[in-house]
Amino acid sequence: MSKRSSVASPPARYLLSAFLVLALGGCQTTSLEDVTGALGVKSDAPVRAGSRPDMDALRERYRAKPSDPNIALEYGKALRETGQRAQAVAVMEQAVLAHPSNKALLAGYGRALADSGNFQQAFDVLSRAHTPEDPDWRILSAQGAALDQLGRNEEAQQYYAAALKIVPDEPTVLSNLGLSYMLQNNLPKAEQVLGRAYQRNQSDARVRANLALVLGLQGREAEAEILVKADLPPDQAAAKVAALRQLLAKKQLRADK
Repeated sequence: MSKRSSVASPPARYLLSAFLVLALGGCQTTSLEDVTGALGVKSDAPVRAGSRPDMDALRERYRAKPSDPNIALEYGKALRETGQRAQAVAVMEQAVLAHPSNKALLAGYGRALADSGNFQQAFDVLSRAHTPEDPDWRILSAQGAALDQLGRNEEAQQYYAAALKIVPDEPTVLSNLGLSYMLQNNLPKAEQVLGRAYQRNQSDARVRANLALVLGLQGREAEAEILVKADLPPDQAAAKVAALRQLLAKKQLRADK
């Protein structure tokens, strides 16, 4: 695959911030996974406070057996889910140092690095988490997401294509691919791909948010708002629509300058 590198353009950086804000209703985040499932986790809803892991119990288990790879992996995942990203990186780094050939740990470490914004290092670590002889579509998609964050969109699309050869029409991969086209300002292609993702999984709020943003960027705000409001209580729907309108207004202001 191509190793060509480029720097993300200002519009690409703006759009990355845009769909993060839209999908989470204004929450502070730097994780692409929160929106798209890009780092290889299925498209589950964000963790609710009442369903967060028992961090005290996990912490004690980890302290008792820090060299146990399964406990380290579970603890690292829980740290990521509860927003403790730097600590998750530290835990996973120590686990990988102790078990350098453990592919599950390498995958978890790569995802933790991506959560923390270390996208080049995340890509490099994820590359060690599987082999061409035994590829993992989730990791391929995660690598693509990291490359998109680095502004290497065409290369990212090669990784999504490789993932889709393993799992054709997988909605999380299609969603990531659609966003990659959006970052290139290829909005018709982004809409086509995100539409396929939506048809495969209409219940995924993140896929809907990504498709809504692309529709809005093409001036089809009424269609976008219908998607954004789907299956939401009225107050949350209103907040998401307001976020969408604010993002589109900012985009128009930038275009007018």
